[in-house]
Amino acid sequence: MRRLITILFVCASVYTIVPTWSGEARLDLLGKSAQLTATRVMLDRTDPRHVRVGGLTYLGGVALDSRDPAFGGFSSLDVAHSGTDDRFTLLSDGGNIVQFHMGQDWRPHAIAFANLPAGPGIGWEKGDRDSESMAIDPRTGQIWVGFEYRNAIWRYSPGFAGYEARVNPEAMRKWPANGGAESMARMPDGRFVVVSEVAHARPSDWNRSEDERLHTRQALIFARDPTQAGPPQRFTYEPYGRYDPSDVTALPNGDLLVLDRGFRLPFRWSNRISRVVARDVAAGRIARGRLIATIDAPLIHDNFEGIDTTVENGATIVWIVSDDNQMFLQRTLLLKFRLDR
Repeated sequence: MRRLITILFVCASVYTIVPTWSGEARLDLLGKSAQLTATRVMLDRTDPRHVRVGGLTYLGGVALDSRDPAFGGFSSLDVAHSGTDDRFTLLSDGGNIVQFHMGQDWRPHAIAFANLPAGPGIGWEKGDRDSESMAIDPRTGQIWVGFEYRNAIWRYSPGFAGYEARVNPEAMRKWPANGGAESMARMPDGRFVVVSEVAHARPSDWNRSEDERLHTRQALIFARDPTQAGPPQRFTYEPYGRYDPSDVTALPNGDLLVLDRGFRLPFRWSNRISRVVARDVAAGRIARGRLIATIDAPLIHDNFEGIDTTVENGATIVWIVSDDNQMFLQRTLLLKFRLDR
């Protein structure tokens, strides 16, 4: 009894002396009860017949929502077409994973929520799981995730079952903590492309004006799996205007589709999709894609950060998803287009 009294006294003293936690709140994690709703949206709410935007044809889209408070903030997207429906993997910039199937009825099913099983840091703060880009090998199911804050790339086993390997490339070491590996794509030949959101081409790699250099972004080519490939080759991506690259995907012929994002006050988002030809995805090249489409008001618009493509009946399908920043003024939009040129 005397020992029990001593223990109780110590516990009471610690509770009294040690203040409650007042630091960074725990990063929101998705719960196990996966629930998802999808509401159809139009490209132009004033004209349902308006389906053309640049070289794209709008095929439909939905606004996704969930009762789970951690839902949202999606920065990368993978879509796998099976012939009857599509399997979607959405990864948030907080390490939250949403997977589901959806067919022509635009109704999600086989919904699953998960969280990255491991990552930089302990996973308490957003900086520990600032997962901004993702690439999936359709053959093996292995998954690569680019972490912006840590300038790292991690590889996971299929289905995010576990962590396999990681690398902090020297070529990414000086990329800004909030402007790092925003875009990543696995090429058809097994190479990987990674593009910084804001890091400009190095002066040593640039022979044009300084003003032009400040409109460029550093881009890397890994010969294979970045966790095993060694030092990458460098090339330069040049967005149109005051836009930042937010994601990239590879077409079967090796061309890239780059999703660029812009923001204007008071609160208006704009996105551009450009096509970079395969020959410019090479060491020392300056890649400025051909503009395919601008998605901006008065058309539906938001902070689109994820892009992927599939092939349906011989047509190239382009999917984009928006990061709602978990703000009430924004939405999680998932839109489908056909690439016409």
